[in-house]
Amino acid sequence: MTENLQSCCLANWNMEMKLDPAKDDLPLMANTRHMLVKHYVLDLDVDFKSQVIQGTVVLFFEPGSRCKKGGSAGEGACLSQSYETCEIRASEPCHSPVTNVSARSSKTGYNDFAVCAKGEKDTSDKNGNHSNREQASGISSSKNCCDIENHGNEDFLLVLDCCDLSVLKVEEVDVAAVSGIEKFTRSGKLTDAEELRNLRNQIVHELVTLPADHWREQLYYYTRCSQAPGCGELLFSTGPWSLMIRKAEVQAPRDFPHAIRIWYKTKPEGRSVTWTTDQSSRPCVYTMGSPINNRALFPCQEPPVAMSTWQTTVRTASCFVVLMSGENSAEPVQLQEGLLSWYYYVTMPMPASTFTIAIGCWTEVKPESHTADVRTNNEFSSPFSRADLRLIEGSCGHVAYPCRFQNPAASSQLVIPHRVFAPWCLKDRCAEILLELIPQCLSAAHATLGTHPFSRLDVLIVPSNFSSLGMASPHIIFLSQSILTGGSHLCGTRLCHEIAHAWFGLAIGARDWTEEWISEGFATYLEDVFWAVAQQQLPRDEAREQQELKALLRWRRLRDEVQNSEEELQVLRPNKENTGEVSESGTCIIKHGLNAEKIFMQVHYLKGYFLLQSLAKRIGEATYFEFLRKFVQKFHGQLILSQDFLYMLLEDIPEQKGYGLSVENTIQAWLDTSGIPKPLLEECQTWDQCRLVQQVNDEVTKWIQVNQRARKRGKRKRRQDEVAFQKLLPDQLVLLLESLLEEKSLCLRTLQCLEKTYHLDEQDAEVRHRWCELVVKHKYTRRYADIEKFLKEDQAMGVYLYGELMVNEDAKQQELAYKCFAATQKQMDVSSAKVVAEMLF
Repeated sequence: MTENLQSCCLANWNMEMKLDPAKDDLPLMANTRHMLVKHYVLDLDVDFKSQVIQGTVVLFFEPGSRCKKGGSAGEGACLSQSYETCEIRASEPCHSPVTNVSARSSKTGYNDFAVCAKGEKDTSDKNGNHSNREQASGISSSKNCCDIENHGNEDFLLVLDCCDLSVLKVEEVDVAAVSGIEKFTRSGKLTDAEELRNLRNQIVHELVTLPADHWREQLYYYTRCSQAPGCGELLFSTGPWSLMIRKAEVQAPRDFPHAIRIWYKTKPEGRSVTWTTDQSSRPCVYTMGSPINNRALFPCQEPPVAMSTWQTTVRTASCFVVLMSGENSAEPVQLQEGLLSWYYYVTMPMPASTFTIAIGCWTEVKPESHTADVRTNNEFSSPFSRADLRLIEGSCGHVAYPCRFQNPAASSQLVIPHRVFAPWCLKDRCAEILLELIPQCLSAAHATLGTHPFSRLDVLIVPSNFSSLGMASPHIIFLSQSILTGGSHLCGTRLCHEIAHAWFGLAIGARDWTEEWISEGFATYLEDVFWAVAQQQLPRDEAREQQELKALLRWRRLRDEVQNSEEELQVLRPNKENTGEVSESGTCIIKHGLNAEKIFMQVHYLKGYFLLQSLAKRIGEATYFEFLRKFVQKFHGQLILSQDFLYMLLEDIPEQKGYGLSVENTIQAWLDTSGIPKPLLEECQTWDQCRLVQQVNDEVTKWIQVNQRARKRGKRKRRQDEVAFQKLLPDQLVLLLESLLEEKSLCLRTLQCLEKTYHLDEQDAEVRHRWCELVVKHKYTRRYADIEKFLKEDQAMGVYLYGELMVNEDAKQQELAYKCFAATQKQMDVSSAKVVAEMLF
């Protein structure tokens, strides 16, 4: 056992040493099968002057799945690495947080902003530690670190995911020193250090396993324990992707401290958060959905299996609002003039990657009256059977937590409490477009799937450098400003997409991150369903036609993406039969997890959507949604693989087996193969017959004729015959412009008429993107300003416009690309900037 575990640890060390942070695979280094984080307590100060978040995180552990059984000290131990490059150091000196809050605040250069300023930008070394000169003590030789000859079995090594952090100190927390903690102990008088160590671990075990209905008491004691004194510094070392911690002479995970405190600070260049300014030119910082997730925000266990709860205290200047993934709508506490403290907590265990924070001068957008928030079952009825929306008797399948699915009041709550925040300059637009859509979309989601998994929702319009149209996290949704233009269609559909993630992506997550389709495919499919229900005034036939039009647009996008991307990136289950497998310690590699281009690919959205749509048509929508609600009821609060969904589907609807539907065939055709799935090739022909598509085809024919007549006239000044064009829906306009992009050339007069007819500069971002493509293709210089505006204000969608500006090798277009990139590069997220730079240079 010991030799196997030693080999396992050495293999993990080798893996990290060979990985290049600039390469495309993402390592998850945490040894979750040895130790599993159950709760985080973060205590943070935010410094906008130095662009640093600094403080502590206290982690509460339980032994992992490989270490819960008893055994000798050698069993279950992950050993230290015996390499010359291995340097385990004693914790460096770090001062405790200042208890005199007056020392925490000072003025900065942000005009009238009072922010917490602790100094200049961080200058610690590339591994996230201060120079060795600051060490109080250290173990820097391989002899002291990994002397197998002298010590035989080596110390257990706790590995956390960590990147771009300055780790200052690691210590064990003396939870036994907390007043009143005796209720969690079963021991009598303590006689030696080993008994005291066992007592501390016993206290943590009793605390993390409290019954779900004791969650308030649990949070209280988590707080008290996190404030307990340290009882010994721990040795630690940082690698490119990890923080490694050990305690001398502790060889088994069960004997390792179950509560540790890490003192650290982020770096300005850290990739988990972005420091920028909002649309009103005020400073802000937020988690933007980085490929490396939160490991540059706090040391954590990144693998999805490490599902934990958390609570966070954030101190910042009073001009800032702190929003976070938390069950409570935090009310700030004034610590002193100009300094506020915000506190959030989560009692539903979630992967650490879902932790989200946004700090800025956000303005809450409130409705003029509260009548808009009142909704009834009759107002938002589902077209599907609601018989199974009642509570299913029996316990849930997840670990114990205060679950809304077992709460009758929560299950009947159509619209959960919600708030909207935005930069001040977008307040009116949010009030006009977004406010009334949220209750409609929430009610539609409840009518379709039942109980909302989360108790409340904040919606934030994030800065223009956000690289997506939206991002969902527990209790909070980020939306791009791009969804606020051109009416309610894009805003409503995107909001429905992000709301759908509450069920698929958050309440039900993928056990293997490479199976992104489980989150994005379901959200894309449910987006259409929710939006159809939300538009109650829309006849069902028209809703179906809109969905068929959307299917055609998605088909065209998937077809183009498959033609222009690497085959390996088109596979929804890249690990195939090895999906979900991890190493003996719990580490794994996410294939292409850092591939910058993959972030902008839609294949996992689109192939997943078409798979679910195909299953619904085959089974029948009513039966299909009845099954989906059962699936949600069974698997909420858990992690799944693709086969979990498919096996349950065939078990619930066994007659489908007689029609050739099987798990193996579905996985092979849709998930394990690149390119267009064969069943989809057979189905795509039907969408051309849709009435809305036929309308667009008629309009395209008119525009081709207009273009031909304009060419024949040339410079002759003759009165142009007026053509009656139909009014088109936003998705119809997208299809129209995509069809006209296929024409070899459109003359200037046609482009002018097109722009005037549809008021293209006032349309939503999807339409304006296609308009910009037409402007680029036909070198319509009069409207280059539209391109410049789009690249600056719609960064979530503008990345590939840079490539189109460059490919024509037109000097003016290339100059425009360079100009826009120079203006936005510093604010862009890393992946976007990398992709654009490769196009331009």
